[in-house]
Amino acid sequence: TDLNDCLYFDTTIIISIQREKDAGSRCVISMNSNSTSIYDPRNPGHMKTFTFDLAYWSHSGFLKDENGTFISAGSNSYAGQVSKVFRDLGQGVLESAWQGYNATLLAYGQTGSGKSYSMIGYGANRGLVPSVCEELFKAIQSQEKNKQYQITFSMLEIYNEQVIDLLSKTRKPSGLKIREDRHQGFYVDGLKLVPCDNYAQIERLMDQGNKMRTTATTTMNASSSRSHMVVTIQFKQIFLDEAITKQSVINLVDLAGSERQKSSGSEKDRLKEGTRVNLSLTTLGNVISALAEAATGKKVLHIPYRDSVLTKLLQSALGGNSKTIMIAAVSPADICYEETLSTLRYAERTKKIRNKAVVNASPAEKLIRELKAENNKLLSRLAGPGSTGRSIKQTTNTSLYNISCYFRHPTEMTYFSILAQERRMMETFPYLLNINEDPQLSWVLKHFIQDGTCDVGQSTSNAIILRGLGISDKHATFTNADGKVTLAPRDMCKVVVNGVPITGKTKLQHLDRVILGSNSAYLYVGPPAERTEEDLSRYDYDFFQSELAAAEGFSVDKLGAAGSGEGRADPSVLAAFHDYIKLMPLVAEANQMSQELKKELKFELKVKNLALSDSRGHDLQKEITVKVTHATTNQVWVWSKAKFINRKFLMEELYQHFLEGENTDVNQDSDPFWDPVEVVHVGSAHVWLQALAYRMKLEEQTELLNSEGLEEAVLLIDLSPCSSDGRLFGEDDMVIDPLELLGRRVDFQIHVAECLGVKWLRDAAGRGIQIGYRVYDLPRSLYTKPVWKNVNPKIEETVHFSALNASYEFLNYLQKNALIVDFKDSDAGNEVPELYRKLLQMEQETELLREVNRALREENVLLKDKLKKWDTGHHEKMCSHRTSCDAEFAKALKIFYQNMNVVRQQFLQLKQSRPPEDNLQVLRLFTERQSQMISDFGKQLESTIYKLKSDVALIVKKKREYTAHSKS
Repeated sequence: TDLNDCLYFDTTIIISIQREKDAGSRCVISMNSNSTSIYDPRNPGHMKTFTFDLAYWSHSGFLKDENGTFISAGSNSYAGQVSKVFRDLGQGVLESAWQGYNATLLAYGQTGSGKSYSMIGYGANRGLVPSVCEELFKAIQSQEKNKQYQITFSMLEIYNEQVIDLLSKTRKPSGLKIREDRHQGFYVDGLKLVPCDNYAQIERLMDQGNKMRTTATTTMNASSSRSHMVVTIQFKQIFLDEAITKQSVINLVDLAGSERQKSSGSEKDRLKEGTRVNLSLTTLGNVISALAEAATGKKVLHIPYRDSVLTKLLQSALGGNSKTIMIAAVSPADICYEETLSTLRYAERTKKIRNKAVVNASPAEKLIRELKAENNKLLSRLAGPGSTGRSIKQTTNTSLYNISCYFRHPTEMTYFSILAQERRMMETFPYLLNINEDPQLSWVLKHFIQDGTCDVGQSTSNAIILRGLGISDKHATFTNADGKVTLAPRDMCKVVVNGVPITGKTKLQHLDRVILGSNSAYLYVGPPAERTEEDLSRYDYDFFQSELAAAEGFSVDKLGAAGSGEGRADPSVLAAFHDYIKLMPLVAEANQMSQELKKELKFELKVKNLALSDSRGHDLQKEITVKVTHATTNQVWVWSKAKFINRKFLMEELYQHFLEGENTDVNQDSDPFWDPVEVVHVGSAHVWLQALAYRMKLEEQTELLNSEGLEEAVLLIDLSPCSSDGRLFGEDDMVIDPLELLGRRVDFQIHVAECLGVKWLRDAAGRGIQIGYRVYDLPRSLYTKPVWKNVNPKIEETVHFSALNASYEFLNYLQKNALIVDFKDSDAGNEVPELYRKLLQMEQETELLREVNRALREENVLLKDKLKKWDTGHHEKMCSHRTSCDAEFAKALKIFYQNMNVVRQQFLQLKQSRPPEDNLQVLRLFTERQSQMISDFGKQLESTIYKLKSDVALIVKKKREYTAHSKS
């Protein structure tokens, strides 16, 4: 049987990416029958087409009926959850199960594309899991009476390679273990299997599982979008008359979000591949690739099922005994183009796989039939005249198959009474409704605020017990008095209402948004008298985060999203805004973990290139980065989005060890909070080069702006046209038309004079700065010497540039481009500043030696005058001695210059050395070598200066002794 590959374009797009539609994102997907086409928003003429077994469109063309179900709005290709998707896919799963085949349904795609909606559903639009379960029990009720059925239900979650039983009230710290049985294959040891005899029981278990999953994501500080949920239904049919049993395992899998990490971020992280969060999904891709190659006839030596928990549990489903369907959910938005294209390619590769499913009949079936036939013969002999042996036969069958599938759960009535009590309390008291980034986990928990005071926190003595990052034992107090509810934080605990932190007692209004701790979000539903008919679905997780961003002054408008004349937002700007919204809660959690683990790091979201442009003045693409600052040393790092997310997962692992009371002391190389010192880009300035095209001097005083457009310093810089020997041109050398310089030699000088009011140096002692720029086609930037401490440093460095044969492109560059002057910190380690300080000391001592040399020359002139007055006899003797002294002095200077040349070469070698980025072992060797080179440099420098001092002192001493001797 083929592994049916179904591309499902899910209705969740209407719900989960409403923000993209509101912001003007365009649809880049089109469907025709079973073909799906996607075009590149940056190059609309570039289109790719894929063909699948089924393709469903639900982006448009629908209405909502009175029950809240989405239905087709006329004659179009809209695919509803029940009317189309379940009929095509769910019924196929059920048919396979009735025939005795194993059946698996996988939902794959990026976060927010519709996987969970396809599997679980939302409101009246039920997904495949509840529909399959309900239809299975409906079918059982209409079956013949001579059959028995056993159904067991389990629900688990895989996060960070740990298996969590969602039906168990207790959780093991390291999760459940995966075992392997020779006949059964891989299974979860200790997983709770609950017998069920009606759909209501399964509905209750799913509700319980979702509550456990919501609590687990909060307690473990985990992201539901990075976890896999597996619902397993074991369905056993017992045919009493035929002595046959058939058993089917139905796996319904909601995979983690498939979004990739950009190579510009996490691949450059020293701790890449350090987290296990993405291991299962990565291994799943490797398994599918290997199976696809095997299906095309290629020789595959190894299929890595054992490399992850997920692929172990799904081994039969992926390449063995199962009829398997894969749903690939995609987003139609142009800003999701790369992820959507990746999903389509993934699904196309999956379609090549071929499985070999078999009916799972009882292994003893043949033996039982033979024994049954033998028994019938014996029964006919034992029966007396006129007896048919029917009663004996029925007794035998009953003793062989006395198995009942109907297992009445003792707490079923309790469950329904709890639901009834919850409804009554909802109609009486105000309450908090949980909001989760996963829509399936929102509105799952309700915390009622009864009359009087109601404490909230981790302590079990509180009326409302909350577990989560940043939640204190006594976190806040709700007061319900006279029909009014107020909220007051305790002991400076973090409480946010409608995006604004509160510090004192605050009155709550119906539908206020409340965030407790780092990211425990709740919608406040007021007393019945305050409630309206307003649709609560608009208050989703994105609404909460957008409100927080707006309170911080961050919006799409701030990113410059006006775009072109069409009035729609630029896709890259929208992507940056959504990245910011997505990272806000992660940064809050990282700050809380840093505080509790005493790491002294502060994380802040920044927008790279927010107010920066290229050399032609065009805006640079905006990216979200995370600024990391050490509270004690004020050291700064800037992490990319991908690097931060990678580190965040590692922080969660370390923090989980902390919660479980384990030792959290790790070596520096394994610490996700630590990084070696790096160069930070502080800001930049634009100096337009047009004046040079006309041989005009430009004296510029310009602002150095950081990425947010705020002033970091004022730069004084001069651009001066000149001759080849450095003579500056005047007004008489100006040209009317730059083309007059075509084919001629063009010389100019760039003089960086000084910086004024450098905030980077003012904010922290020990910091340094360097000014850098790159002209035309130079392979790399040129940097000034570093300066420290002085907030108004004088640079005074000049560089002479020559274009030997000015081309049209070069002249056009001068007329239309700006010189981008970069402003970077230079405290990338203690060795380099120390090296420059030694260099400055060497220059000072060299200048002192020059002064000594000048004094010696003056003394030499005086001696020459005196020698002219001496007699001839003394003259010859003095000439001889003077020649000897001059020769010795020349020899000493020669040795000094040779030694200084060695020192200069050592210095240049140190300056040009660059540390490796990937290999920690190589980095250690590099550091050791650099330390040795610096030591050698210092010794050579001191030896050179000491040698010159000694030689000069000896020569002066000899001269003075000889002069004194001559006078006497």
